[in-house]
Amino acid sequence: MSNAPTLIYLVRHGATDANEQRPYVLQGASMDHSLSETGKQQANYVGMFLSKFDIDVIYASPMKRAVETAQAIASHHSLEVQTREKLVEVDVGKWEGMNWDDIMSQYPSEYKNFMSDPSTYSYYEGETYGDVLVRTQPVIEELLEKHVGKSIVVVAHNVVNRVIVANQLGLPLSKAKDIKQANACLNVIKRQAGETALVTMNANFHLPQEMR
Repeated sequence: MSNAPTLIYLVRHGATDANEQRPYVLQGASMDHSLSETGKQQANYVGMFLSKFDIDVIYASPMKRAVETAQAIASHHSLEVQTREKLVEVDVGKWEGMNWDDIMSQYPSEYKNFMSDPSTYSYYEGETYGDVLVRTQPVIEELLEKHVGKSIVVVAHNVVNRVIVANQLGLPLSKAKDIKQANACLNVIKRQAGETALVTMNANFHLPQEMR
């Protein structure tokens, strides 16, 4: 049996127009935007950085912004992007496309509950962080078991990544909302000798300063 570590490079997709909108608006599972021009550049930068490593397989959420980022990475490795439906971004329900100020004024009690504990209180008529963990963690475990000793790229989303990272750190899911996930950032999960650890979180040094 190989003693090589199994690595997951967990990437957040590059920026979309919605990510760049101010005030910030929620972009969940129902907004399937392509990358913006900035997002395409970010995807190229993370692709160039990961070209320095031997990548064996690339997975992505089926949403356009994730697939396009994954394709930019795959272009350096002659690999096909495989999608996993359960990696789609969180369902933000009625709050899709809204900014937090409008949510706070129009849904004050739901907003208060969600902010107090998003692991058990959902986005209004959407998912909780707990729901996201239930559908995403089995995918991460599947890939770690399927590709032992290999290097895996997984391209997903802001909340999906936050939840996965919080779980790897052993944090309560209610704290996942405080974890930062910049567009085109990298997290690295390492499994070796039966031990799994998060060894890198929200790294974006591969991007020019103006794109971070």
